[in-house]
Amino acid sequence: MLRREGDRFVSDAGVTADYVIVATGSYGRPQMPSLASQLNPDISSFHSTQYRNPSQLKGDVLVVGAGNSGAEIALDAASATRHVWLAGRQTGKVPYPAIFARPSWWIVTHILTANLPMGRRMAAQVYSRGQPLVRVRPSDLAAAGVERVPKVAGVERGKPRLEDGRVLNPGTVVWATGFNHAYPWIDLPVTDEAGHVKHTRGVVESQPGLYFVGLPFQFGMRSSLIDGVGDDARYVVEKLAARRANS
Repeated sequence: MLRREGDRFVSDAGVTADYVIVATGSYGRPQMPSLASQLNPDISSFHSTQYRNPSQLKGDVLVVGAGNSGAEIALDAASATRHVWLAGRQTGKVPYPAIFARPSWWIVTHILTANLPMGRRMAAQVYSRGQPLVRVRPSDLAAAGVERVPKVAGVERGKPRLEDGRVLNPGTVVWATGFNHAYPWIDLPVTDEAGHVKHTRGVVESQPGLYFVGLPFQFGMRSSLIDGVGDDARYVVEKLAARRANS
């Protein structure tokens, strides 16, 4: 547990520090909806983090969550000649690999940031709807026979029920439902009601000396890419060094 005693941070391990950088990322705790436990026990049900290959799947497959992980698993499952449903709303599509062309990359690096309205709208989508598809295109899913269906709204007689009232009969349900952005080991008021860290480019202004690296859309769309996390880290270290020099 990380807490504060006076001007210093203290951990249960007995370590104290003037400054702390939390670089654990935000994908450590898989999120499973409560209705997952209501499925019939003969339906194989697991989180996307446990998926390895189609040999784990039995019968028809329902993938819940239509972001990158869900789309890729659905495509992989369809390659094993199973009927696959992909449930969830569209998350949008990044024009890969054209996004890495100079004009597109300029937009990613200069426009899709927390400093500009378009970037803030993108950040809100990332938090509420998931990352846009990158490698898998909607046309790839259609060509593979993946059936797009509405969100899963509940369970009826032990089977998943969609928002449109249809009840499916899958042999396997893969929950590509993301992760809880929670830090239960930080005993400080650093998150909002949704569990998201309250920060400015990784600097937690309410807790001087506390910093984060590796948050989704920490500053921009590049924050979730290897190419962009270095800029976030550099900014945080510069802010830490400036604070230390002035203390």
